[in-house]
Amino acid sequence: MKLIRFGHPGQEKPGVLIDDKRYDVSGFIPDFNETFFETDGLTKLKELVEEHGTNLPLVDNHERLSSPVARPSKLLCIGLNYADHAKETGAPMPPEPVLFMKSTTAIVGPYDDVVIPKSSVKTDWEVELAVVIGKKASYVDEAEAAGCIAGYLLHNDVSEREFQLERNGTWDKGKGCDTFAPLGPFMATPDEIAEIDNLRLWLTVNGKSMQDGTTANLIFKIPFLISYVSQFMTLLPGDIISTGTPAGVGLGFNPPVYLKPGDVVELGIDGLGTQKQTVKAYQV
Repeated sequence: MKLIRFGHPGQEKPGVLIDDKRYDVSGFIPDFNETFFETDGLTKLKELVEEHGTNLPLVDNHERLSSPVARPSKLLCIGLNYADHAKETGAPMPPEPVLFMKSTTAIVGPYDDVVIPKSSVKTDWEVELAVVIGKKASYVDEAEAAGCIAGYLLHNDVSEREFQLERNGTWDKGKGCDTFAPLGPFMATPDEIAEIDNLRLWLTVNGKSMQDGTTANLIFKIPFLISYVSQFMTLLPGDIISTGTPAGVGLGFNPPVYLKPGDVVELGIDGLGTQKQTVKAYQV
């Protein structure tokens, strides 16, 4: 299944994609949130789609798409998880996953604008594969981790490099700004993705190719990441782990290249759709 959420910010409704058409399931399901995943909502949704299918209310294609998952308790990210990206940033290969958190207030839809923060001059892009947790997970063994996965989605891990790397403290400062986590356009359940470890990721800025990689080059694979993170905190249903970005970020160029107002960023992952964001300047 492919799950979507649509509507104006703060008024989103849940839906599904069937043969590239959007259908409204809000008459049966309140939202794709922690409660939905915790109460075996995916099984109920599958039964609903099998019973009603294309008889569900159609959603106009002009409706705004939001994040496919309602605001999770945590949006966790893995840094330097592609060897080529670690090399381009001058960082050593991590002996274990680099873990940081992105503010959930950064989450926006896949086609919403990205806003450059006030005083920012180093806003960057990062195409990433993200995994959605389907059930509560604490101290999970790697062999059991696949059973904790609800689905996968596309994430642009927008980053402000000065805030992240040059200001005292953690990476979180440069990762959690408003609009810095476009998610979607849909969440695909695991059965929709044949080879999660062999997906192409790509990103362009103003039509110019910047990133073109494959999940085959992940240093730490998804089951290991779920197990690893669960050793430090309980993962709740609906939580999201973003697995890292391949080479080609603005920071890696010599000299670095950063986003400016008017730029258009497009990105995609095999089987998980595409995103498109226009970059805007911060306005009071």
